[in-house]
Amino acid sequence: MKLILKLVIGIVTGIIVGLTGIEPLIRAFVTFTSIFGQWINFIIPLIILFFIGSGIASIGQGSSRLVGATVGTAYLSTITAGIGAFFIAVLIMPLVTQEGSAPEEGISPEPFFSFELTPFMDILTALVLAFIFGIGIAALKAEKLKFIFDEGKSVIEKVIYVAIIPVLPFYIAGIFVDMAAEGTVLQTLQVFGVVLAVAVCTHWIWLTVQYTIAGLLTGQNPFKLIKGMLPAYVTALGTMSSAATIPVTLKQTKSNKVRDNVANFTVPLCATIHLSGSVITIISCAVAVMSVLDGYTVPGFFTMLPVILALGVIMVAAPGVPGGAIFAALGVLTSMLGFSEAAMGMMIALYFAQDSFGTGANVTGDGAIAVIIDKLSAKQSA
Repeated sequence: MKLILKLVIGIVTGIIVGLTGIEPLIRAFVTFTSIFGQWINFIIPLIILFFIGSGIASIGQGSSRLVGATVGTAYLSTITAGIGAFFIAVLIMPLVTQEGSAPEEGISPEPFFSFELTPFMDILTALVLAFIFGIGIAALKAEKLKFIFDEGKSVIEKVIYVAIIPVLPFYIAGIFVDMAAEGTVLQTLQVFGVVLAVAVCTHWIWLTVQYTIAGLLTGQNPFKLIKGMLPAYVTALGTMSSAATIPVTLKQTKSNKVRDNVANFTVPLCATIHLSGSVITIISCAVAVMSVLDGYTVPGFFTMLPVILALGVIMVAAPGVPGGAIFAALGVLTSMLGFSEAAMGMMIALYFAQDSFGTGANVTGDGAIAVIIDKLSAKQSA
């Protein structure tokens, strides 16, 4: 919650600075934003390489049948949630961002200087390498190589904690300085509250669908199952981390009559691969950003579908730090949707504003996956 407050202060500060018209100060903020945006772009491929590589290597250590069923169900849940979020956002966002209400745009302020920090590799290369090494490590049981990827993951996680998250308020401030100077900030702000409400409502729609399916398979009352997972949801609101909420998620999943051996495997695994709540937020926010920023048009379903499919993969072993999913997703958004620094900044601000609710949806949905897998594995062993 402290980070959210800092981001809000950053937004307010950025608007005030942008409206002052003090050119040197405005250009100083814009310069910092440009440099920090390059830094984020440099880190993204390393996030994808080490986190996904380490995650896939770890997944391969369990029972192949149980792993396959859990991963397949989690991925299907994630991409279906993303598709549903897209249709809901496309239906609602145009009503909020109707043409004709946007103010006249000014001239975008220029940074004092700029440079290009070229990433070590592009997004697709990082993703392919992560799968090659992750699958290879699991198949060959290459413990030394797995140690390297695990340690690499720890290094990048430390970078996120120390050199990215603490600086985000200043980065967001610079984005809003630019918007205020251009005269587009009011239209942008009116979208914020709506898109956050849409995302949270979509979370609960999808949770209802998940537990209805689980209830139909097991003959249990879906709303009773949801009630059983509420302590995990509330805990996630505070931790903003699926991994940190695992003990509570595990306890509540077992209270929903999931066998211990199934719960002990599926809950920790789903904490790293099942981020349906995060994908709902990312898709909802992406549609909002493309609706409000000049130069973007909301793509059609068949253009957005590959993005959703890619996000489902990118979410595998997304960092266990607050907001980790959005940093992993930025690679997809920039490479497949052409998001600029301004779009990236808005996505980060929107995502962090509801990160706790997205995490709550993630862990609560993990309980539904566990119920489904428990039923499927019981049938196979019968």
